[in-house]
Amino acid sequence: MKTVAEKELDNAMENTENESLEKEDMQEEVTSEEAAAGEEIPVSGTENQETEEAADSKEDFKAAKKEKKKKEKADKKQDALKTKIDELEDRVKRQMAEFDNFRKRTEKEKSAMFETGAKSVIEKILPVVDNFERGLAAVPESEKGDAFVQGMEMIYKQILTELESIDVKPIEAVGKEFDPELHNAVMQVESEEYETGIVAQELQKGYTYRGSVVRHSMVAVVS
Repeated sequence: MKTVAEKELDNAMENTENESLEKEDMQEEVTSEEAAAGEEIPVSGTENQETEEAADSKEDFKAAKKEKKKKEKADKKQDALKTKIDELEDRVKRQMAEFDNFRKRTEKEKSAMFETGAKSVIEKILPVVDNFERGLAAVPESEKGDAFVQGMEMIYKQILTELESIDVKPIEAVGKEFDPELHNAVMQVESEEYETGIVAQELQKGYTYRGSVVRHSMVAVVS
């Protein structure tokens, strides 16, 4: 039989063990509640590495996407700039072509005005040449050696030389086939020397200026 003192000691030890067990249970509950509340739970080194690699991959993807958008924006800006440059080049080319056409047209008009003016002057000089020819043709053979007559011949030849220097040339008529572009037929004649349609006589000499007719030759054509 245990004594009263021994029974009390056993009860005290049992109570101490129960209190220890209760404390351990309470500690485990607190730990579980903290874990449920979101407290970090330590992970292994492999899991940490995988998490870091996933984070790096995500950052790389974001950086690549950002770089792609930046490149697309730069490409669009470059295309817009190229289009603008092409439009400006096309406009400059059109303006240059228009200016070149204007220059050519102006030169052509200027040349036409010059030729028109030159023809007008030549037409006024030709009657003077005609009068020289008529006057010299009327001089008798006995007076052709006269100084006055020789002076008139020299002036006449000088006029012809100056006209020739500016490309004024007489139109060939006698013995040539009638050409309405060069000759003006005012009469028809009989001829044993020339065939029908051939110019037999020149009544007034015609002239051209730079290949263009200034005055048609007045002629008689064989009928």
